[in-house]
Amino acid sequence: MNKFHLCIFASDKVFFDGECVSLKIPTTDGMYGVEAHHQNMIAAVVPGTISFKQNDDEEEFAAVSEGIIKVENNDVLVLIDTAERPEEIDEIHAMRDAEEAKEIILQKHSINEYREAEARLARAFTRIKTKGKMHGPNL
Repeated sequence: MNKFHLCIFASDKVFFDGECVSLKIPTTDGMYGVEAHHQNMIAAVVPGTISFKQNDDEEEFAAVSEGIIKVENNDVLVLIDTAERPEEIDEIHAMRDAEEAKEIILQKHSINEYREAEARLARAFTRIKTKGKMHGPNL
């Protein structure tokens, strides 16, 4: 089985460091898949749900924020602000964050506040969606 080395670094922790057979990650160009011996590349990561397999076993999921991915010589480096496994996500807190962000958007504050609220809303929705993966058919 062909594998590659994957390092996922969040701003506050090493989220994952080990061998993998596949990775799916949200980028500015949509979901991107990586397998062993992938061509070298760099891409921007957007908030969303990543999944990776260490073997042909079950996929592992995580909610991630913005960052960057670099693939080079069968090594994959992902640098992101935050990463959370489904079991680490407080769904009630994420729903509260989503409601607060929606309220800020509706109040039509400054463009900066609007963009910050959009990012906060995207992160909250990602966290809620990823939390659902814990109970979904994939796990």
